[in-house]
Amino acid sequence: MSRVCSICGKGRTAGNNVSHSNRKTKRTFAPNVQKVTYEKDGKVETGYVCARCLKGDKVQRV
Repeated sequence: MSRVCSICGKGRTAGNNVSHSNRKTKRTFAPNVQKVTYEKDGKVETGYVCARCLKGDKVQRV
């Protein structure tokens, strides 16, 4: 599954796990995307939309 929001384009970002001894190892942060059926330009589409776009009424669920 592609973890990218089809509305805003939010995707994975990279960062570090930091241990108690301050050692750093690479990790990724995945966005909270949900598979949603929504209406876009009068057409019904299915795609992945992040929770921020759903809560902010940037997309209307069908």
